[in-house]
Amino acid sequence: MASVTSPAQLDGMFKQVYADNIQNLIPETARLVKDIKFVSADKETGNKYNQPVVLSNEQGISFGGSSSGAFSLNSAVSLTMKNASLEGSSMVLRSAISYDAAAKASNSKKAFVRGTEFLVENMMESMTKFLEIGMLYGGVGLGNFTAITGSGTSRVVTCSTATWASGIWSGTENAVINFYTAADALVSSGADADFTITSVDIANRKLTLSCTSTGGTALSTAIGAGACDAYWKGSKGNEMVGLDSALTTSGTVHGINNSTYSLWKGNTHGCGSAALTLAKVLSGMSKAVERGLNEDVYLYCNPITWSNLNSDQAALRSYDYSYKPAKAEVGSHAIEYHGNNGKITVVPHNCVKEGEAFALPLKKARRVGASEITFKRPGRQNEDFFRELSDSAGYELRCFTDQSLFVEAPARCVKFNAIVNS
Repeated sequence: MASVTSPAQLDGMFKQVYADNIQNLIPETARLVKDIKFVSADKETGNKYNQPVVLSNEQGISFGGSSSGAFSLNSAVSLTMKNASLEGSSMVLRSAISYDAAAKASNSKKAFVRGTEFLVENMMESMTKFLEIGMLYGGVGLGNFTAITGSGTSRVVTCSTATWASGIWSGTENAVINFYTAADALVSSGADADFTITSVDIANRKLTLSCTSTGGTALSTAIGAGACDAYWKGSKGNEMVGLDSALTTSGTVHGINNSTYSLWKGNTHGCGSAALTLAKVLSGMSKAVERGLNEDVYLYCNPITWSNLNSDQAALRSYDYSYKPAKAEVGSHAIEYHGNNGKITVVPHNCVKEGEAFALPLKKARRVGASEITFKRPGRQNEDFFRELSDSAGYELRCFTDQSLFVEAPARCVKFNAIVNS
C-alpha cells in the first residue's frame, strides 16, 4: 500500500477500520456513560431537551361527613407541572499524528489498524473520562486544594482528602487547569491563570504545577487565604450540570427553582466524619423513600468506600450448609443490599471523591444532547475525520460530543457526604 499523501486517504482508511466499531471502544471504567442511556434532543427545539415534570399533585379535595348531605366543594387545585429545559454541553478533544507516523502506518493495512487502534482507543478513553467527570462534578470543581509550596514557575498543591479522587487526576500530566477562590473568583488572569500539571502524586494527593511566576504568586496568596477549587481550563460556566450540582444546588436547576418545589431538590445525608456503613446507607435512602423512591438504585462511591462497605457486608454474613471447608472463598464483585425501596447496588467508581457517594435510580436519569461521542464532523457526517495541520507536519483527529446529564427526580436521589474512610 502506498504511503499517505492526503487527509482524504487517511480518512478513508480510518472509516474502513472503524465505521462500525466506535461505540465498542468506550472503556469499562466509564460507569455512568455505560449505565445511563443517551437520548437525542428534539432537533425542532434547537437541540434543547425539554421534559415536563410534576412538582406537586392535585390538592382540591373536599370532605363530607356521614350526614353532610349536598356539602360544598372546595376549589379545584390543579397539579403543578413545569418544563425542565437543558442543552447539551459541547466538548471537543484534539489529537495529532505526524506525517512520518501516518506514512509508516499506512505501508500496510495491518500496521495502519494497529496504529489507528492505539490513537482512537486512547482518544475514546480520554473523552469518556472527561465526560464521566463532568457527569459527576460538572459545575462544582475537581477538588479543593488547601496547601501550596514552591516558588517561581513551579508550585506543588495538596488536595483535601474529602475532595480527592485518584481517578480524576491519574494520567493528567500536561493537562491545564484553572483555580477559583471560595468567592468564585478566577486566580490571576490571562496566561497567568493557566497551570500545567507536570506530575501527580496519587499517594499524597499532590499536583506539581508549571506556571508563570505571576500566576504562582497569585495562587500561593489565594490558597494562603483559603482553599481553592480546580477546574479544567475554560470549563467553569461552560460544562454540564453534574450529579453533585443537580442534587445540592439551592435555587434554579434546569429552569426550575428547587427552593419552591421540594420534589425538585435532592437529598443529602451526612456520615458524621466516619466510614459509610450499611446502616448509614439505609438511613440515607429512607430520605428518598419518604419522597417517593420505590425502585432499584445504584450507589456510586469511591473504591476505598466500597472496600469498607464490603468489609461491613462480610461481617454481617452467616455461613450455612453451602460453606465448603476444603476451599475458603471470600470476597465479591458486587455489593447488593435490599431496602424498602428495592435493591441497592453499590458500584466502586474511581472518579467519585473520597468523602462522597451518590445514590441514583437509573430509570430517572438520562444523557441528553445533540450527539454521542463521535469522530465525525458535527452536521457534516460525510466530511473528513482527519485534517491537515496548517503549520505542523501532520494531521489532526478530533472527537466531539454534545450532551448533558438530566435527572428527572432529584428527590429520589441521595448524596452522602462527610465520609471518612478507615
